[in-house]
Amino acid sequence: MKTRLILAALALALVPTLASAMCGDHAVKQDAAACPSGQIWNAETGTCVKTTS
Repeated sequence: MKTRLILAALALALVPTLASAMCGDHAVKQDAAACPSGQIWNAETGTCVKTTS
């Protein structure tokens, strides 16, 4: 009984860690279609910027 309790507590302690590890690489990605007209996507800053031409 004690072993099962320890294993259950350990599993519950690891669940949040595993859940966050699964989502860590899913950054919000944006492209030019999401920018308003007259602006373009700047990958360096991660924002829409006004076009210069």
